[in-house]
Amino acid sequence: MTIYEFLEGDAFALHAGVELLEVESGYARARMKIGPMHLNAGGVCQGGAIFTLADLAFAAATNSHAQLTFSINSTINFFKSESEGFLYAEANEVFSRNRLTNCEVSVTNDTGELIATFVGTGYRKDIELPFPPVP
Repeated sequence: MTIYEFLEGDAFALHAGVELLEVESGYARARMKIGPMHLNAGGVCQGGAIFTLADLAFAAATNSHAQLTFSINSTINFFKSESEGFLYAEANEVFSRNRLTNCEVSVTNDTGELIATFVGTGYRKDIELPFPPVP
C-alpha cells in the first residue's frame, strides 16, 4: 500500500473531487476542480469545499511519516473567492517533534493567486500506517 491508496479511504474528500498530486516527507500537493456542487448560494466555491481540499493536503503531509496523525486544531482564512477552474493546496510541515506537528497550507487558483491559508496542528498516535514513510 502507498500513502495515495491509504488516503483514498478519505471518502468525503474523494467525493468532493479532491485529488492528491504529490507527497514527499512533510509535504503534499492536492487539487480540486470547482464544479456546480462546490458553489454556495452566492455562486462561489463554498468555504467547506476549500477547507476539505486544504485538510486532505494537511493529512497527506503529516501522515507521510507512516504514523497515524489526526488534526487537533485547524484554522482557515479566506482571501479571494473563485467560481471555476482548479484550486491547489500546498502543505508544508513546519514543526514536527514527538507527538505534535504543525502544518501550513496555501490554497491558490490556476494563476497562483492566494485564495486561502490553512494552519493545522496534528497529534501523532502510536499507530503505524500500512505503507513505508515517504522519502
